Amino acid sequence: MNKKISIIGVPMDLGQTRRGVDMGPSAIRYAGIVERLENLQYEMEDLGDIMIGRAERVQNNDSKLRNLKSVAEGNAKLAEQVDEVVKNGSFPLVLGGDHSIAIGTIAGVAKHYNNLGVIWYDAHGDLNTSETSPSGNIHGMSLAVSLGLGHPDLTNILGYMPKVKPENVVIIGARSLDEGERTLIKEKGIRVYTMHEIDRLGMTKVMEETIQYLKEKTDGVHLSLDLDGLDPADAPGVGTPVLGGISYRESHLAMEMLAEAQIITSAEFVEVNPILDEKNKTASVAVALMGSLFGEKLL
Repeated sequence: MNKKISIIGVPMDLGQTRRGVDMGPSAIRYAGIVERLENLQYEMEDLGDIMIGRAERVQNNDSKLRNLKSVAEGNAKLAEQVDEVVKNGSFPLVLGGDHSIAIGTIAGVAKHYNNLGVIWYDAHGDLNTSETSPSGNIHGMSLAVSLGLGHPDLTNILGYMPKVKPENVVIIGARSLDEGERTLIKEKGIRVYTMHEIDRLGMTKVMEETIQYLKEKTDGVHLSLDLDGLDPADAPGVGTPVLGGISYRESHLAMEMLAEAQIITSAEFVEVNPILDEKNKTASVAVALMGSLFGEKLL
């Protein structure tokens, strides 16, 4: 794996309604991410935080998408910075912030690959559009946007779309999907490992299949890890917890297998909300998982 890592914080809380997730990057830094990866002999560069606008108070908005302008602007800034990081030969490690930031991360990464793969480690599919979203929250649309589906202010960031092909996406940990998302998954043939498959096959088999599936067809793989993919008992500080999630140990195994496979070329860890957390537990979990992803071993 690339030995130079550039950290970008994105204190975005406008893609949903629960305040506090904008403090996620600070919580992850406080939990020691830079020191953890320096101990693994990585050259670390912390580029600080992207400036994010305020929530919009729009009375007669022509879009039902909450905070569309500010979310689009923040993601455009993020995409430009991620693009620069990749151009400079560094591994982009993005800290969220809500999951709407994946729009910018993937936009900045995908232009450097012909067939970018995406592992979406999440309780949710984030495959809604304005037509299917029950809430209007853009953090539930970020994967759809990356596939070229959604408002043009989001899909056209950096001037191209789609960023990712549906056959290059693997969702792991899904257990809360809206009707429109289920329809889209079937229409596009997106590979999904729900909690049923993880329980039935075991995480080892799920990751072996995922790695083999993406190795055959992609020239780079982005990991988008939402901490609500884990069970709330292990990661309580998230805005949309769903019971019955992936365990802490299963998640470490998944990261360790990705490290061994050496297929991950960029990553983001999102939805850490310190206000909802217990003594920064969720940020500490995020840092521990990053350690495993970047090759940390017991022996």
